Amino acid sequence: MKKKKTLNEEDISLFRTSVVGTRRIAQDKVLHSPKRKKISQMAPERLMQEQVDASYYFSDEFQPNLDMEGPTRYVREGANHYELKKLRRGDYPPELFLDLHGLTQLQAKQEIGALIAACRRENVYCACVMHGHGKHILKQQTPLWLAQHPDIIAFHQAPKEWGGNAALLILVEQDEFIQR
Repeated sequence: MKKKKTLNEEDISLFRTSVVGTRRIAQDKVLHSPKRKKISQMAPERLMQEQVDASYYFSDEFQPNLDMEGPTRYVREGANHYELKKLRRGDYPPELFLDLHGLTQLQAKQEIGALIAACRRENVYCACVMHGHGKHILKQQTPLWLAQHPDIIAFHQAPKEWGGNAALLILVEQDEFIQR
């Protein structure tokens, strides 16, 4: 271990004469409350109601016209198709992840609805929904549900680093004054 550089006596005396008459400041700790509420601080009843409300948009009978050739993708009518290209390239890193492994279709719909609501509440523009491979039930249904939701701008099969063909990256619409 190297020795620290020591000051000579002249520098020490110069310092002491320059700080004559000062006093030590007492450290008082101030805790600032967070600006945003965390999800865990919300009432459980409100979270459950949010899930039910958000899953209202999902119907098993409605079949949106999705292109089945190539990777799973969708862009809402009137949205910029360049956003889809940016999703495909991985330009938007997902901030929230939802793993649907082991869930029933009803549970998956509620969780997807809650994810979209959480994205809007927390101002998250891009999220990842991991539906997995399994029996291909959730893999087939998830894009159909997402295409029905009015807050979904676009979705695309995730790049390999975020799940590949077992996951979807979604873009969630934000309020005008908050959008990036």
